[in-house]
Amino acid sequence: MHVKKYLLKGLHRLQKGPGYTYKELLVWYCDNTNTHGPKRIICEGPKKKAMWFLLTLLFAALVCWQWGIFIRTYLSWEVSVSLSVGFKTMDFPAVTICNASPFQYSKVRHLLKDLDELMDAVLERILAPEPSHANATEALNFTIWNHTPLVLIDEQNPHKPVVLDLFGDNHNSSASSSPAPGRTCDAQGCKVAMRLCSLNGTVCTFRNFTSATQAVMEWYVLQATNIFSQVPRQELVAMSYPGEQLILACLFGAEPCSHRNFTSIFHPDYGNCHIFNWGMTEKALPSSNPGAEFGLKLILDIGQEDYVPFLTSTAGARLLLHEQRSYPFIKEEGIYAMSGTETSIGVLVDRLERKGEPYSRCTKNGSDVPIPNLYSDHNTTYSIQQACIHSCFQDHMIRNCSCGHYLYPLPRGEKYCNNQDFPDWDLRINVAQRETCINLCKESCNDTQYKMTISMAEWPSEASEDWILHVLSQERDQSTNITLSRKGIVKLNIYFQEFNYRTIEESAANNIVWLLSNLGGQFGFWMGGSVLCLIEFGEIIIDFVWITVIKLVAFSKSLQRRRAQAHYASPPPTVAELVEAHTNFGFQPDVISHSPTTGTYPDEQPVPIPGTPPPNYDSLRLQPLDVVESDNEGDAI
Repeated sequence: MHVKKYLLKGLHRLQKGPGYTYKELLVWYCDNTNTHGPKRIICEGPKKKAMWFLLTLLFAALVCWQWGIFIRTYLSWEVSVSLSVGFKTMDFPAVTICNASPFQYSKVRHLLKDLDELMDAVLERILAPEPSHANATEALNFTIWNHTPLVLIDEQNPHKPVVLDLFGDNHNSSASSSPAPGRTCDAQGCKVAMRLCSLNGTVCTFRNFTSATQAVMEWYVLQATNIFSQVPRQELVAMSYPGEQLILACLFGAEPCSHRNFTSIFHPDYGNCHIFNWGMTEKALPSSNPGAEFGLKLILDIGQEDYVPFLTSTAGARLLLHEQRSYPFIKEEGIYAMSGTETSIGVLVDRLERKGEPYSRCTKNGSDVPIPNLYSDHNTTYSIQQACIHSCFQDHMIRNCSCGHYLYPLPRGEKYCNNQDFPDWDLRINVAQRETCINLCKESCNDTQYKMTISMAEWPSEASEDWILHVLSQERDQSTNITLSRKGIVKLNIYFQEFNYRTIEESAANNIVWLLSNLGGQFGFWMGGSVLCLIEFGEIIIDFVWITVIKLVAFSKSLQRRRAQAHYASPPPTVAELVEAHTNFGFQPDVISHSPTTGTYPDEQPVPIPGTPPPNYDSLRLQPLDVVESDNEGDAI
């Protein structure tokens, strides 16, 4: 019974609504709110009311403006960077060592024979523009040349440049080029360019260079890449420098090491690369103390005398310090160590800790990046700098050219691009695609960077050169004859400069506490309010909405009644009017209404007979026997 009573009471209140008008609600709010301005609006005289109304409106606008600024600043997800310095024993970084030349010329000479002969002829034509040795070119294999030739562009007339083919007189040249004999410029007066043609030579573009040296080197690398891409990977590994030949001596701290302590991988640009302390199968080695005595010492034999002459113009060793279980992108991030020198590298460690979403687009392991990682076969950590970008670029190559680039890992079932199977592949390499890849890739949230301080000295010195080279030669091939030279020896010292490490950590510049304190401070300063004032304001908004709903419902009902009554000329009679019209209190005979002209009832109706009056139905009121609701909304009886 009590539950039913309260439900009926709640239904009654819901039907009645708030019970005031808009004006009454506003007056009640201004009189009871804790903010200062609205109270003065209803308590002061007419002039002060207007003044306080304007002030309240102005300060409310200022509060909204400041709130908008703070909310927009919070939603910008800015970060602040803090730098902290720590001191502890750290793991020694992984060290990747490569030779500047990817292959031994003695092992790849047979693959590059035609290309080298063609390269000699190209250099002869550039250096000696007069065709004095035209007959010497008849024995050349122009298959490679016809696909991607080098040309001279005479720009004496910028509006009509003349394209001159270096070997136009000795093979079928393109219709867009003029033959070499009779040309009026050489490499000094013309620009050397690479002609790239597709669709059987019908569509051609030119890649210009400012230097003939740069042009012929880029052309040779492109043709060599085409040749090496058709050789199985196992054969390429055998043609590169093995670890036992590259690493002559190794010492880590006080413990000796050798090439067996290195893990070998193949890099298309540098051949066999050897990684020390990679941490894939063994535990990472710690460094007990800072200083050169406790670091890694290496003596390398780069074998400069066996370099590929046109493929590599730099002599030395390429090295990179990186984190354990991370792939070494040595071409993009490595440094050179010069031959004939002792290079000392002091290492400092920086650890970067970035905030994730929504503050930045970083990823912890790359699982949320929509690009398959082609370096996952090495089971290494994610890296946006190269792993994601290279994988994305290779994916673009495969989709556009149906083949992959030689410099990047190849997905299963795909082939590397070459001129024989994919004649237009080199035209599809678009640098603009890298911007698309950068937008798709995400940076790593946690990263470790090794800052290097590099110093070099000549090694070995003239006084010690003889005995050092004798000892190293005997250790390498058990021969007392000097087969090593200063030009082929590199000494490296890699060590921690100090055990201090820096942690660069991002933190939220504006958190929710900052936002609430600033919102509350502005509201309290301009309006003298608090959170309870906002609740009061929310309450009056709800009352306004409820009153509006009640009025709309009442208006809708009244509109429906008007439409229903529109079918009658006049309002229909009530029950009381009908009863009163048929009541004969004196039991008198009814007066016959007849027409003054005819004297009869209309339609010849009979005279009504008086009878007993019916009861007054309007006086009856039906109420439930158990519930009677009072007018003052009191308890139900």
